[in-house]
Amino acid sequence: MSDVTRMIELASGGNRAAADQLLEAVYDELRKLAAHRIAQEPADLTLQPTALVHEAYLRLIGTEGDAPNRKIQWDSRGHFFAAAAVAMRRILVEEARRRLRQKRGGDMQRVELSDPADEEPDQRLCELDAALNRLADEDPLAAKVVELHHFTGLSHEDVAKVLATTVYQARQKWTYARAWLRSELGT
Repeated sequence: MSDVTRMIELASGGNRAAADQLLEAVYDELRKLAAHRIAQEPADLTLQPTALVHEAYLRLIGTEGDAPNRKIQWDSRGHFFAAAAVAMRRILVEEARRRLRQKRGGDMQRVELSDPADEEPDQRLCELDAALNRLADEDPLAAKVVELHHFTGLSHEDVAKVLATTVYQARQKWTYARAWLRSELGT
């Protein structure tokens, strides 16, 4: 049994010292694997071979806190390196998906907006608060519906439950309050 195979066996059993020795022993080989995998990726990949090796190794060995819970067994050096290659592939796929995600912009182009943003959101909120106070004097239920629906995002059904009224009445009050507020705020 080679030293690496023995370290793999001990590390897979949760031995942290063996895991550290294993990293030293296989680091160069893992880094070559990582460099080879990254060379096959698009040029805009920001992940470096060293970071890929460390992330893959953490996924294979785990951290100190989860070592007792790990029951990973590698049969041989080849099995360990095959698992490392799979871990690297998964990391690269996750990185590619992250880059392509719509919320991160994907392949969309940045476009400057022509109209300026509302410069006084605090002013608008204060005006809305004052209008809601006036609405509460006129129709307290409608004001409560606006608070619950608009500010907390509750559905009409949830608003009706909270206020112990019907869904129909909650919707009616919402429609009335929106019209009343538009009139008051001039929007």
